[in-house]
Amino acid sequence: MAHANAETLTRFYQAFQRLDADTMAACYAPDAVFSDPAFPALRGAEIADMWRMLSSRAQDFSLQFEGIEADDRQGRASWTASYLFSKTGRPVINVIDAHFTFRDGLIVTHRDHFDLWRWSRQALGLKGLLLGWTPLVRAAIQRQAAASLAYYRDSR
Repeated sequence: MAHANAETLTRFYQAFQRLDADTMAACYAPDAVFSDPAFPALRGAEIADMWRMLSSRAQDFSLQFEGIEADDRQGRASWTASYLFSKTGRPVINVIDAHFTFRDGLIVTHRDHFDLWRWSRQALGLKGLLLGWTPLVRAAIQRQAAASLAYYRDSR
């Protein structure tokens, strides 16, 4: 029998496959924190809004997940998202390792790890290939992601 936290992760990723951001958001504790290379420090409602924004913009999206493991306190999963990056229309295949902690069956921390240089080469083309590994481009990607999320949250 799967651990309840593994079932939470399965529910989360199945909802992600359907771009069902509300179900994804319901898997998080109200005080949850999220980080990845583009969104390094989101909290609470920001996380739900990030998933809503990304889901609303998704083009040619598909997601596969595997390797879900979880116990009372922590869990992990691997997932691959394929989509067109909305800013450039370029195809992206992003391979992510995710790590979680839980409280009362809900996600408290969610940290996604992926190769930002690999992502930027796909999403941004030549600029990403030549400069995607630099701290300057990483900071620019994070600023753009934060600005997009702020705009989305303000326009709701």
